[in-house]
Amino acid sequence: MSYLYNLILYHPLLNALIFFYNTIAFHDLGLAIIFLTLLIRLILFPLFHKGSRHQIVMQKLQPKLKKIQEVHKDDKEKQAQAMMDLYKEHQVNPFAGILILIVQLPILIALYQMFLRILKPDFLSGLYGFISAPVSLNDSLFGLINLGEKSILIVGLAALAQYFQARLVLPKLETGHKQTQMEKMTRHMTFIGPIMTLVIFYNLPSAIGLYWFVMSLFSIFQQILVNKKLESEQIEKENGKLGNIGQKNN
Repeated sequence: MSYLYNLILYHPLLNALIFFYNTIAFHDLGLAIIFLTLLIRLILFPLFHKGSRHQIVMQKLQPKLKKIQEVHKDDKEKQAQAMMDLYKEHQVNPFAGILILIVQLPILIALYQMFLRILKPDFLSGLYGFISAPVSLNDSLFGLINLGEKSILIVGLAALAQYFQARLVLPKLETGHKQTQMEKMTRHMTFIGPIMTLVIFYNLPSAIGLYWFVMSLFSIFQQILVNKKLESEQIEKENGKLGNIGQKNN
């Protein structure tokens, strides 16, 4: 199991990091981590893009889901079927978030272990034959932040970016709308997530916080694209309904 883990995840990520370090990162470990993070997110972009879309749609469906639960509260089978029909109608998968977590977790573990070993003598063991080991490793970001040590600045920026990304997922509250328990919990998570980031990453090497910060920034831009696309789809859908009504009237 350990062999497969190193073969499929740890060693490819390590070699990609050192490749960036030797080439376009100009021997700056911070830049190499940024390029590696962007590469990972670009590879996983289709999965995260779809997951982000599903997350937003699921938030908007909460009132309808609540209504279904109330209407079919005495018949769990009809309740489940009505929910599945609603998911099918809006083309969402309620388990998309779990799938994203399952895919991302092994990568996070591999990166976590790699960044923790940055200053250890065996850090560069496992390089491929065509990847040159650097004579020395400049473990800083622009020569300003030591990535082997903790940095409240990096962690603070990561938490802030995570907060803004979470806010983009939340639908706008309509006047008079009574929030469900799930909606309240989701809105509370916009604060709980960044707080957990501060607590978890504060005492860890800032290399890990830098990865989380860049990943959150990428997620912000990705979420903006998803939101614009959903708004465009909603406008087209409404225009289509108006068009059908006009045809019926004629």
